[in-house]
Amino acid sequence: MNTIFSFSRLGALLAKEFIQMRRDRVTFAMMLGVPLMLLILFGFAINNDPKSLPAALLAMSNDQYTRAIVTALENTNYYRFDHIAETEAEADLLLARGDVAFVVTIPADFGTRVQRGDHPQILIEADATDPAAASGAISTLGTVAGQALLRAQGMQAAAEENAASRLDVVVHRLYNPEGISQYNIVPGLLGVILQMTMVMMTAMALTRETERGTMENLLAMPSSPLEIMLGKVLPYAVVGAVQVVVVLIAAKLLFFVPFVGGLPLLLTSILIFVLGLVLLGYTISTVSRTQMQAMQLTFFFFLPSILLSGFMFPYRGMPGWAQSLGEIFPLTHFLRIIRAVMLKGAQFPAVANEIVWLIGFVVVFATLALLRFRRTLD
Repeated sequence: MNTIFSFSRLGALLAKEFIQMRRDRVTFAMMLGVPLMLLILFGFAINNDPKSLPAALLAMSNDQYTRAIVTALENTNYYRFDHIAETEAEADLLLARGDVAFVVTIPADFGTRVQRGDHPQILIEADATDPAAASGAISTLGTVAGQALLRAQGMQAAAEENAASRLDVVVHRLYNPEGISQYNIVPGLLGVILQMTMVMMTAMALTRETERGTMENLLAMPSSPLEIMLGKVLPYAVVGAVQVVVVLIAAKLLFFVPFVGGLPLLLTSILIFVLGLVLLGYTISTVSRTQMQAMQLTFFFFLPSILLSGFMFPYRGMPGWAQSLGEIFPLTHFLRIIRAVMLKGAQFPAVANEIVWLIGFVVVFATLALLRFRRTLD
């Protein structure tokens, strides 16, 4: 006679579940890997007050006052002068490419005007596409530069009182002068939406065919692996095109995001990005046995990609190792392209390096997908 509750039956069920968990290595890895990944990323990599921001110096003179101001800005730990611009055109290109966050311009007559007490000026051009990333560094400009100038003149005692009146710091917040956060977030959302839908839809749809046994029919057809792969991924690329149209129209009509770049360049970049995503989804489907595993692997890719790409947190605020890790995600390079084209009006030379990265991802994902597909034929 069966009892209402049996510890032996419960023990047997628990043993069965633990055995199943051990066999499902993807789920077990997610249970341990996701908490560890979140702890590491949020504990070490995420920083809302970025320091050591790359800056370019465009100095027409090299007097002691210029050196004093540059040294003082570097000592704040916000600025890292790793570029010396020779012309204004070179400085503009550095900002458009995103190589630097600031350009500090010191005019040729700066030293002369300091000695005359004629309110010398310096110009700070800041890449304000991400208002949060530049706000801390901009807020320290006037006081630090003014105090440095007074110290160079031997007026340390009066530095605190006269800094604002002795030096004029002109700040130009380029590309987003009003500091509207939607201008930075909405273009980035296009990349995030495409990544979430393209990779997950492709991976789960193909894994579903394997679960249902319909993939065997495809394998029996006289089609090459390349033909089958293209036949599977291209329809989802069309879905991605519809999403692009919806997001771009909403960005313009609902959020009034400026579009100052070229549409052909943007659409070409989006096409390469989408193709890479569907190929990644195809690759994930070749290593997943069930739709649940495909979803778990997709999520394991999404999380670090969104956190390390510069979408949620300033990219330059992360330590060097986190920035290097962020470079391996297609979203990182796509965000640079879409923000540069839409907000900065960047031309092909400014984003060529990022497009090459996206093409490289397409080649790598296509190669992996074809290799994995051939293994399934054995």
